[in-house]
Amino acid sequence: MSYPLSSLKVLDFSTLLPGPYATMLLADLGAEVLRIEAPNRHDIVKQMPPYDGGISTAFSYLTRGKSNLELDLKSDASKSRIKELVKEFDIVIEQFRPGVMDRLGIGYDILKTINPKLIYCAITGYGQFGPFKDRAGHDINYLSIAGVSSHCGRLDSGPPPMGIQIADIAGGSHHAVMGILAAVIERQRTKKGKFIDISMTDAAFALNAMSGSSCLAGGQEQRPESTLLNGGSFYDYYLTKDGRWLSVGSLEPKFFNCLCDSLDLQGIKQFSQSQNPEHWKQIKNAIEEKIRSKTLSQWEEVFKHQDACVEPVLTISEAAEHPQIKARGMVISVNRGDGKYQLQIGNPIKYKD
Repeated sequence: MSYPLSSLKVLDFSTLLPGPYATMLLADLGAEVLRIEAPNRHDIVKQMPPYDGGISTAFSYLTRGKSNLELDLKSDASKSRIKELVKEFDIVIEQFRPGVMDRLGIGYDILKTINPKLIYCAITGYGQFGPFKDRAGHDINYLSIAGVSSHCGRLDSGPPPMGIQIADIAGGSHHAVMGILAAVIERQRTKKGKFIDISMTDAAFALNAMSGSSCLAGGQEQRPESTLLNGGSFYDYYLTKDGRWLSVGSLEPKFFNCLCDSLDLQGIKQFSQSQNPEHWKQIKNAIEEKIRSKTLSQWEEVFKHQDACVEPVLTISEAAEHPQIKARGMVISVNRGDGKYQLQIGNPIKYKD
């Protein structure tokens, strides 16, 4: 099978998560990725346990499919090497604070004179301009500034620390790849490169999507457990008899009716399309009481052949063994470099020749 990005060559100056995840996606799709690793630049991902073969499993995952070149970016010889490499590469990705690469003498304005077709993507917390452009931050901060955290979680416990890095990956990594591929398409027409400014806070703000439109155009400020999709309705997670959780997403009438039939809760069918929060509470209370009466495995058996949008909350190891995840090839075996193999999450983008 041919890979769609096999003609592209990427210089990756990034560390941590957003940039490395983006270049891993590009590498998975066939791009040639060369990591430029500065010997004096600390990357905390390398120190994150657990380890496999003496290397952080997160670091092994994020660097798969890439080559590595160690260069001191403050060295004149290293800067000259980078300027030579840029002649042959299509894309540069970096994750420094704004202006750092310029001060090193290898920023976009310099590199584009060497290669006018160069696509240069800078991923930062707050973008290349604005009052916060030089401010430090992490995923939790970007989600907070972007308003996402304000309407997540529970009224009595506040916003939750997410188990995944939403602003970093859905914000930084994915938007960077989209921006890069759009610039590649444009370059086919113009023969010119582009500077791409990715702010993880911008991207997180955009992820508000429906909640954002409700607030900005509808005048409804968003709060936890106040809307159809954030815990205000029966669309939620429910505790089972054995302390596990079941997700219920039966919004449409046919799914809701199937849910009611499966739970033997005929009395709440009348509230199927109600927008009344009091009706939502009645539905939710009835579902909560019913779900607590059986174990997770018992409910899995009940809903096994029901089209009701009800699924168990699985751990990562359980998800890896789920027949759907296995059928899609989402767990792969990767050579870790010493002849031994490591299980990793596969690429979710599937192609067929």
